[in-house]
Amino acid sequence: FKWQQLALPLVLSGLLTGCATPDASQWAWRQPALNPQTFFNGTLCADGVVRDYAGRQIRQFNAVIEGSWQGDTGTLHEVFYFYDKPGEAPVREIRVWTLIKDGDGFRAKATDVPEETRMTYAGNSIHMAYTLAYGDPGDTISLSMDDWMYQVAEGVVVNETRMSKLGLPVGQVLLVMRKVDGVGDCR
Repeated sequence: FKWQQLALPLVLSGLLTGCATPDASQWAWRQPALNPQTFFNGTLCADGVVRDYAGRQIRQFNAVIEGSWQGDTGTLHEVFYFYDKPGEAPVREIRVWTLIKDGDGFRAKATDVPEETRMTYAGNSIHMAYTLAYGDPGDTISLSMDDWMYQVAEGVVVNETRMSKLGLPVGQVLLVMRKVDGVGDCR
C-alpha cells in the first residue's frame, strides 16, 4: 500500500516537470552564441557519462561526431564508444541525425528517433525533446529525452539530457563536446 501512496506524487511531479520545460529563447542573451550550422560542422569529440535515476554513474563513453551541411540540411554521424566493463573492448553504437532548417529552428530525426522532433536554439543554448528507441532492433525501449546543450566557450558545448519513461525519471546523460581538427584528436 505504501508504494501506491508514493506513486501518485511521483507521477504528478513528472507530469508537472514536463510542463515546466524552459524554452531556448529565454537564453537568447547568453554568449557565446551557439549556431547549430556552425558548431556541428566538421569533427567534434565528446566525452561523458550515463547516470541512473539515483545519479549513479552506470556507463562512460567517448564519441566522434562528424557534421556536414548541404545548404540547409545537415547530417551528424555519431559513433559512441561505451566503456562498460574493465578490460573489455568498448561497445560501439552509431546514431545518424538529419537536421533540416525550418524557420527559426530545425526539424530533426535520427536512426533511433522514430518521430521527427524540433530543435530550437537561441543565445548559447539548443533544446530538443524526443523519444529514443534504445536497444537492439526488435528489442527496444522507448525513452523520453529532454536534451539541452550550452556553449560555454568557443568550440566547447556542455550537454545534459534527462531521460524518463512514463513520466518518471530513469537517468541522465552528461557530456562535453569540443571542436577538433581531426578524428585522431578524439581518442
